[in-house]
Amino acid sequence: MLFLEKGSRSFLHDRQLGCSLALVAGAVNVAGFLSVGSYCANMTGNVTAFAIGLAQGQGAEVLTCIALIASFFLGAMMCTFLVNGGRRRGQKAIYAYSILLEGLLLGTIGLVQLFWLPPSGHAILPPLGLSFLMGLQNATVTRISGSVVRTTHVTGMITDLGIELADWVDAFRHPVEPEKHAQTILRIRLHSKIIACFIGGGAVGAFGYTAWPRFFLMGVACVVIALAVPGILANAFPASQDTKSPPSAG
Repeated sequence: MLFLEKGSRSFLHDRQLGCSLALVAGAVNVAGFLSVGSYCANMTGNVTAFAIGLAQGQGAEVLTCIALIASFFLGAMMCTFLVNGGRRRGQKAIYAYSILLEGLLLGTIGLVQLFWLPPSGHAILPPLGLSFLMGLQNATVTRISGSVVRTTHVTGMITDLGIELADWVDAFRHPVEPEKHAQTILRIRLHSKIIACFIGGGAVGAFGYTAWPRFFLMGVACVVIALAVPGILANAFPASQDTKSPPSAG
């Protein structure tokens, strides 16, 4: 699911990628909030908090929001540099390597939190790192899917779902081509499942971070690395992929 790009991808590829990484994003977002009271994946919320802090003269809140937004922004830029450089070198698994980098850095943050920084309180460095990784992840998924899938931008996903549901309802009054109607249904399923996975990841994150605050990020890092490995192996052993039929959109 991290090996094929844009037109070569099926609905199943996008669903697997979007749902799995939305779970991760939801869990990481909650971990950041429980750590310092700020969201690492929700830049809309951080921009709003920045505006409120600015109006109320809360300097610390303003600086925190600026740092989180800048970290997310830099993560998206890092993904672009990695992908563009990988394409120039002909690395087909560059997206998998990008997610692998996310997993390794997430594990590093977990180790830093485990041995040097408290898992909660006022340590801002781990949330800044998590925000950077969420920018990296969201940009990776956006690029590989051709902007079809996003894993941290819930506002955009809910907007897309609303548009698609309206198209689906409208088709009963004004019939469209069967193929177009089927595509609308697939997109409804895709975005609704990604939104549900982000919510589910948040619930898992709330429970896991509360129960095991010092080890939670290490566990999430292992999941992210496991998601990247199949794409790296597909690039290393392409012959084994040729014998497999492409997944259906079921």
